[in-house]
Amino acid sequence: MKLFISVIVAAFALAGCANKAVETTQQTAAKVSANTATNKKIASSGDDTGYKYIIGPGDTLDIFVWGYKDLSVTVPVRPDGKITTRLIEDMQASGKTPTDLARDIETKYVTYVKNPTVTVTVNKFVGSPSQQIKVVGGGAQPKTVPYRNSMTVLDVMIEVGGLSKFSSGNKAVLVRSVNGKQQSYKIKLHSLLKKGDITANRPVQPGDIIIIPESWF
Repeated sequence: MKLFISVIVAAFALAGCANKAVETTQQTAAKVSANTATNKKIASSGDDTGYKYIIGPGDTLDIFVWGYKDLSVTVPVRPDGKITTRLIEDMQASGKTPTDLARDIETKYVTYVKNPTVTVTVNKFVGSPSQQIKVVGGGAQPKTVPYRNSMTVLDVMIEVGGLSKFSSGNKAVLVRSVNGKQQSYKIKLHSLLKKGDITANRPVQPGDIIIIPESWF
């Protein structure tokens, strides 16, 4: 009789463990599915396939004029968005792509040089404010981060040194402008950074703002 009771108890225990395992698997699957859906929703709200780098104040530019070494210079983009070269003063650079700026310089240089060919390369990146990713609140080092193609929330958080001691990472919000309208998406930074939950990672777009609230208790 005792043996029979023991067998019954063991059977119930095994059944309970099996049910718990099934529930855990279902919960994990549901979590992954929800995170995947959120990722798709965020990704669909922006597309970086046509992304082009826009020069901004604080960038450093290498301007190379083919065949004219004396005219090739490295210049900073001033806070007013302009640059000065050997032949041109106060030329607008901010808001243009490097290629567009190169063509504009060629147009100016044609007065002084026969058939100028100019290449502009950015060697220190800050970027246009409209393309920077801004981290506000509970980041270890809140700041603006230059956008890179295919950048994710994890990339941004690495740039700012992770979360601060008192941050509420799982209450963070990603704010994005979509067709002139502001959209907000919840992001779980604590799960991503502290627990290694890679499904909590999210794609970012130029101009995104990540707001991380802080909790003092």
